[in-house]
Amino acid sequence: MLNELITGRWNERVLIVGTGDLAKSVGRYLCKHRRSGFEVVGFIDEDPTRIGESIVNPKVIGTPDQISSLVETLGIAKVIVALPERRGKLPLDDLLLCRVRGVEVVDGVSFYAGLTGKVPVEELRPAWLIFSKGFDRRKATLWVKQVLDVLCATAGLLLAAPLFLTIPLLIKLDSRGPVFYRQTRVGAGNTPFGLLKFRSMVTDAEADSGPVWAQEEDPRVTRVGRWLRKLRLDEIPQTINVLKGEMSFIGPRPERPEFVAGLQAEIPFYAIRHTIKPGITGWAQVKYRYGATVEDTIEKLRYDLYYLKNMSLALDFKILVETVKIVLLGQGAR
Repeated sequence: MLNELITGRWNERVLIVGTGDLAKSVGRYLCKHRRSGFEVVGFIDEDPTRIGESIVNPKVIGTPDQISSLVETLGIAKVIVALPERRGKLPLDDLLLCRVRGVEVVDGVSFYAGLTGKVPVEELRPAWLIFSKGFDRRKATLWVKQVLDVLCATAGLLLAAPLFLTIPLLIKLDSRGPVFYRQTRVGAGNTPFGLLKFRSMVTDAEADSGPVWAQEEDPRVTRVGRWLRKLRLDEIPQTINVLKGEMSFIGPRPERPEFVAGLQAEIPFYAIRHTIKPGITGWAQVKYRYGATVEDTIEKLRYDLYYLKNMSLALDFKILVETVKIVLLGQGAR
């Protein structure tokens, strides 16, 4: 079942425990998106001298030992625990008292993920991945997903048959070189495979530079290639990768092995992307622009982790609908 992005009741009053990056991100989002249905009453900090200090507009209004009394006097409906490191700092007695009084106490990482559709990688702890709900890998779900992949890929190839005649001709008329381009990517279980595309760049585009990410207005892209990329038509041959079982229609986009080793060393939990088949499109692709930097990769990983945790046929359908919208509007291509 699709885990919808969360919304609160009208002006549901919340108290945020913590003043670190995660707490600020939650508070900043709620203050900016007031239609989300939540009202930030204030923050909790261990240092009593910070009471009255503005964090992201709402202020620090108390210390951990005051949580239960503040919840009662201020009509708090939800307490968001957004501490950077929990061990030894959780005000358990006050939080338990809030909970048994009917006040909802929620984990900051889970709350932020539900709000934004992405997981805050920098604040993530292995325990959250281990104990939180989600990561459905039941055989029945994976089997249905695989069957739908084959059906969709077959239908896609049949519908795109005319394009397999016209696009090669246009590519040949525009520039020298092969029609198809095969590039090694990393798939499920870190297994490399050859990803297929219609060639959209000049031949030997990386002969001098070596492997590099595509850039805005990349000069290596041909005239026909620019339109293929804009309309996502260069991706059509990847339906063959789907039929071969190397890819799925929906999943994290596969990265090149030349980049993966460095990204795994630099970005926490990056390797989790390789626990399922990569996709032609995915949650990160419909929620974020094309990534060409490590910072972009981190942001896309936040969305990929959300997808991995909430993977379902309903979410896949939502991604397909959003992908069609993006293709029709020609957004995000390079």
